[in-house]
Amino acid sequence: MTRIGYHASHEQFDPRTMRDLAVRAEAAGFAGVKCSDHLQPWSTRQGQSGHAWVWLGAAMGATTVPFGSISAPGYRYHPAVMAQAVATLGQMFPGRFWLALGTGEALNEWVTGLPWPDKPERNARLRECFDVMHALLRGETVTHRGRITVIEARLWSLPDTPPPLFGAAATPETARLLGGWAEGLLTLGGDPDKVAKVIAAFREGGGEGKPVHIQHTISWAETQDQAMANALDQWAPVAIGGEINWDIRRPTDFDLLGQFVGPDQIGRSVRVSADPGLHRADLQALAGLGVDTIFLHNVGLNQEAFIDMAARELLG
Repeated sequence: MTRIGYHASHEQFDPRTMRDLAVRAEAAGFAGVKCSDHLQPWSTRQGQSGHAWVWLGAAMGATTVPFGSISAPGYRYHPAVMAQAVATLGQMFPGRFWLALGTGEALNEWVTGLPWPDKPERNARLRECFDVMHALLRGETVTHRGRITVIEARLWSLPDTPPPLFGAAATPETARLLGGWAEGLLTLGGDPDKVAKVIAAFREGGGEGKPVHIQHTISWAETQDQAMANALDQWAPVAIGGEINWDIRRPTDFDLLGQFVGPDQIGRSVRVSADPGLHRADLQALAGLGVDTIFLHNVGLNQEAFIDMAARELLG
């Protein structure tokens, strides 16, 4: 049975508020929590970006459900350091943590001064980071010289079972590349036909039988007008599409692009509706793809009302 989880958006809420929302989400019946990992928000209107790894320890300590996150190793985080964080959470909270590895966005990664390469190069760097982290989480001593460098690294505090390392993909092409080595897939929701193609590519590439998680982005409010206003206020810059999201470096630049996203465009990345029945039908369609967990991200700031609605209408 597909589980419904809650997405914690660090870009939109301060860490203390987000911890409390995670606690509320569990109490409402959400079966897991997934969080983002940003150094900067997508928009100055969002206005937050707490440290995901610090937050994860606090939030998991206040709850009992599984947690996951998505991070980009090899730029802001050295893969050995990220592996140590994964191992620590896995040891403290056995069986409750998973991590999706992605190729990242310049918005978060360029601050270290490393060159920001094209997607094929980022894919190759991601694979090296995965191999290093996978080995470290199994107690190996790792030396690796390539796109990243690791010299005689070893993790000393290990969980009994290594947390799974998923791969993150938004397109069939990337999903197919991940299938042979990632231990699961994290992809975006939306149109079930498009999502199905991404999942099929992952399975064709070697991911058959591996778990699949979806992050499904919606904007719900008590009225349709408010749902649309929330989506445009908080998520218009992210809806611009294409390769732009991965290459722009400043929240203010995303805000400039967001001016060109209106009601006719926002639906490309956000399901905007005040009707819980429509959201329930979307969840059923995505669940029909055979996925393990769908993490709901309501982009509005009305999180308490959304969690309460979900408890009544979506989680039963």
